[in-house]
Parts: sequence; structure tokens; C-alpha cells
Amino acid sequence: MKYPTIDQSLFILNRNNFAKELKNNSLAIFQANDEFPRSGDQNFIFKQNPDLFYLSGIDQEQTILLLYPDCPNPLYRQVLFLRQTNDYIKVWEGYKYTKEQAKEASGIESIYWLEDFDNILHSIIHYADNIYLNTNENDRYAHAVPYRDIRFIEQMRSKYPLHHYERSAPIMRGLRAIKSDIEIELTQKACAITRDAFVRVLKFTKPGVKEYEIEAEIIHEFIRQGGTGHAYTPIIASGHNANILHYNDNNQECKEGDVILFDFGAEYANYNADMSRSIPVNGRFSKRQKEVYNAVLHVMKEATKLIVADTVWNTYHEQVGEIMTEQLINLGLISTADVKNQSAQWPAYKKYFMHGTSHHLGIDVHDFAGRYTPFAVGNILTVEPGIYIPEEGLGIRLENNILITSSGNLDLMADIPLEAEEIEDIMNGGN
Repeated sequence: MKYPTIDQSLFILNRNNFAKELKNNSLAIFQANDEFPRSGDQNFIFKQNPDLFYLSGIDQEQTILLLYPDCPNPLYRQVLFLRQTNDYIKVWEGYKYTKEQAKEASGIESIYWLEDFDNILHSIIHYADNIYLNTNENDRYAHAVPYRDIRFIEQMRSKYPLHHYERSAPIMRGLRAIKSDIEIELTQKACAITRDAFVRVLKFTKPGVKEYEIEAEIIHEFIRQGGTGHAYTPIIASGHNANILHYNDNNQECKEGDVILFDFGAEYANYNADMSRSIPVNGRFSKRQKEVYNAVLHVMKEATKLIVADTVWNTYHEQVGEIMTEQLINLGLISTADVKNQSAQWPAYKKYFMHGTSHHLGIDVHDFAGRYTPFAVGNILTVEPGIYIPEEGLGIRLENNILITSSGNLDLMADIPLEAEEIEDIMNGGN
């Protein structure tokens, strides 16, 4: 891990909150993510199951968390099972948690090696009335491969067919959306690293550089400051590439007169930043580019005002759509007649702004939260309007990360250059 140990109070709080939502006399089990093969003898870099990390703080493969608050044996009310290290693993793979280190990281007293899991589970499971098992219920995800949680459910149902099974995901959906102070601090750190990478890019970019050279500057700053790396595959989309929403080839030359659309963020301690910016390759926006830029900026600022507690998701997006419609008319991209004749399913503004404005942010970049649950204090959401004009080879997107507080909202990226003039000033030698 590149980040300092997180205060265990975060994970103790999270487990206590989870336990309060369980039915009486219930046992819950969480599995680490799989280690996915990359090539013949290599795996992809391991990424922990966010629910397991949320409840334990353990950032290691082959980990199991067992929670049984009403267990008749107090020793097994909270148990962590870890992969046991040895001299061979120490030489070839390096650091693995000792029992003491896992206890310090998680705040859990009962730590066992993985080989003890089956025996301990079997000794207590028959006393539980309900078994809570976990799956990835993020509504942006559909699995094609039966990952570890799915395989474990099949094993449990085969071995203990008469138990009553429950889903942990609905509980996690409610808990993870509300960020604690420590989670906010970690997200703010990810945003700060992202800021420094963006300023670095502003000073580096000029006509003739390749998109991948800019990507290299970004990852340099992320790793230099202790970030794990990219929160997601970065988008460095110059010119026409900006009209491909998920463009990540990042292999083209940045040319005089073009605008580059950036969408990148740092991951720090498993928490993520998610930022979009658009900058002129030559350091100066053209008149038209600035018009479109300021239109997107206006929508962004107005949408941010709407990110408050009790806002309903669908209503929010409809309101943002109305704001965007006005800007597109002003830019001459759509007409009042287009708006008059639009369909409810595909309003006129969707021709130039076809994606959503906001999503929850946290351990997952598109964080686990209720799509139909009103916004609440403690939510962190992105605000990311864009205007994409293929016929002009121009795409502009701007995105900041917003925390809802009891007194309104707080922009976690307020110190990242955003105004067109500020960007131009830095690109031309300003601080």
C-alpha cells in the first residue's frame, strides 16, 4: 500500500452501522475480490472488493470477513480470515498482513488464517437464523464471469441448503452513500493529487505533444504523491476525439487550434476523484471555443446549486436539461422549434449532451447508491455537463466533485483551475 494506515475507527463505525441493519441472529460473510489473470503467468493488479474494504480496511487478496453480532461464542462475532504468509511468499511477493497488523488496521480482535474458515463457520452457522451474502448490485454492472461472491453463494447453498439467505447489498447501498469525515478526507486527498496533476498538464501541453505524453505526466504526479494510480482509465481526447465519450486510445497528436477534453482522477487509499476539464492546445481558446466552454461552465454552476439534500435524481436531471437547452439555443445548435417538437424520451438537448450530469462517488468511481433515493447530507456527487459538436470537431466537458452538507454543498475541487481565463493564464506562464 502506498497510503498511510487509515484510522481503524472508520471501519469500526462502518461495521457497527452494518450490524444495526441486520435481522436478529444473523451471520454475514464478505469475500475479497478475485485475482484476475492478465496473461500466461501474470495477474492484473489486485483491487479489493469495496464492501469488504469498507467494513474491514483490509487491502489484500484472499480475505474473508465474518460478522455475527449475536453469536453465542463472543470470539466469533467479528472474525477476519487472512492468507497465511510464509518464507516463500515473503521472498516472491513481499508484504502480507500479520495478524497483529490486520488487527491494527481493522479493529477486529479475532484474526485467523484462511485455512480455519470452514471449521469456524461450520461450528457457528447452525445457530444463526439468517445468512447474509454479498454480490455486486451496482446497477451499472452486469457480470459475464461467475466471480468469487457468486461461486461462494453456490457453495453455501449446496452445503447449507435449509438456511435462510439474505442480501447484504441493500444495506451496503444505503450505508456507502453517506460519507463519514474520514472518507471525506480521503476523497479530498484524491482531489488534491488530481489538482496537482492537472496544473502539471497545463504547464506541459503545447501543439505537437501526444495524448499519451500527457497521460504520462498525469500518472507521474499520481504516483509521486502516493496515489494508487488512475481511478479509472483516463481520457485524453484532443480535437474530434472529444466526441467519443469513453475515448481512451490516447495515441493522437494534439494539434494547433484544437481543444483537449480531459477526464481523469487519482485513486488514493481506495477512494477516488473524478475530474473533467477542457483546455486549448495552444493556450488560447478561440472565440467559438470559449463560447461553448462558458456555456458548459454556466450549466455546471447552475447544476451545482441544485445538488442539495432531498433533491430527487430524475427531477434534478430534468432541471439540468432545461438549463442546457437554453444554452444550446444561445449557441445556435438547436432552435425553439426543435424544443417544441421534441419527444419526452429524447429531448432536443440530447443531440449535444447525451449523458447524465451526476453520479455518486466514493470507493467506486460510480459509487454504490440508490438511483431513486433522494440526495442526502454526506453524499459526494459529480457534476459533469458537456457539449459535443462533431461537426465542429469540438467537445467540452467540465466536472467537479460535490459534497452535500447540512448547510448546502461543498465543492471538493474548488481549488482546481476552472475558469477559461485562469486556464489560459497558467498555460501562458502564470502561476
